[in-house]
Amino acid sequence: MPQTAFQNAMSQLDKAAKILNLDENIYTQLKQPLRELVVSIPVKMDNGLTKVFTGYRVQYNNARGPFKGGIRYHWNVTEDEVKALAFWMTMKCSTVGIPLGGGKGGIIVNPKELSVGELERLSRGYIRMIYKYVGPDQDVPAPDVYTTPQIMGWILDEYEKIIGHHAPGFITGKPLSIGGSAGRGFATAQGGVYVLTEAVKKLNLRPEETTVAVQGFGNAGSNMAEILSGLGYKVVAVSDSKGGIVVKNRQVGLDVKKLLEYKKQTGSVMGFEGTEDITNEQILELDVNVLVPAALENQITVANAEKVKAKIVAELANGPTTPEADEILFKKGILLVPDILTNAGGVTVSYFEQAQNAYNYYWTEKDVLEQLKKIMEDSFEAVWKCKVKYNIDMRTAAFVLAVERVAQAMRDRGMA
Repeated sequence: MPQTAFQNAMSQLDKAAKILNLDENIYTQLKQPLRELVVSIPVKMDNGLTKVFTGYRVQYNNARGPFKGGIRYHWNVTEDEVKALAFWMTMKCSTVGIPLGGGKGGIIVNPKELSVGELERLSRGYIRMIYKYVGPDQDVPAPDVYTTPQIMGWILDEYEKIIGHHAPGFITGKPLSIGGSAGRGFATAQGGVYVLTEAVKKLNLRPEETTVAVQGFGNAGSNMAEILSGLGYKVVAVSDSKGGIVVKNRQVGLDVKKLLEYKKQTGSVMGFEGTEDITNEQILELDVNVLVPAALENQITVANAEKVKAKIVAELANGPTTPEADEILFKKGILLVPDILTNAGGVTVSYFEQAQNAYNYYWTEKDVLEQLKKIMEDSFEAVWKCKVKYNIDMRTAAFVLAVERVAQAMRDRGMA
């Protein structure tokens, strides 16, 4: 039976703890979250009936700063998954050196089945249930799977009504008109591009000769495909929840801008001109230089890791590779750049957003991207040095770096 997402996360912690010879008192505390909230959210539906939704907020560790993490609306949300994501957020913020802890939220719902009014009532109901435990200095939510700047706006508005004053730094990923940051909408993808560029240099690849497959064509995946395409990379395959496509002519690559328009009109990437339809499983096994898993957890497993042919796997999704698959990819000589580094651009720009909210002074997109580039490149180099020092894979190196930083904060607080 496969491990759960949280068991996978704890396997990653175990590896780092052994390498660091981590203090037992710290290790014990890092194996569980500080707080888990499970709430029932009654929502009056458009037909007049009340439906009750289950929501979660897990606050994992705040030794380095306030809890930080997105809220996802998905029909498969589980407490176990939210716990794992909260742990990974703790590690992600630590990997890129920003002064935040880790948390995560989720609601079991298919948002596509709700009207705009129902979605708004659900979002406002969720924050009413957890408002005592969140805030700019306590826990700062953000968007995640199937949540948007508009949803963040509703949540902010409800929170401010409850507390009776403005607090824009309570939530990030907001619309620009109410304190959002320039560049936040594509920050996860842009951060991934900065990291991938460093990985490509390490393997002496040239962008114009580098083929890329992107599994997952949501916000992060589609933005990364578009940015990479603009930099000269050949994006030859992409997929969404309905299936995938691969170009017939590998020399050319996809016209990503046209593909985005096509998906807007048809609801899927499948059937796009000059391509063949493939499955989400097949896209992982294509003969490409770079594979970008940008969908959900547990996509590369012990069942298919041997079939992965990419030279670089850049994890834009959270937890797309299981620990057993990690070992297989490492033995095959594939450079896997882990999620807690590759997709940390989103939380980094969320941190910038909080700083701007606190100052009530806002940066240009150019300023945001310059600062993001430096943090992502410096973080890649720090993880690479750790990898070389211990002769370990990049994921374990990122966890070693992150766990040591969290442990230091805990020691300095007297928590050890």
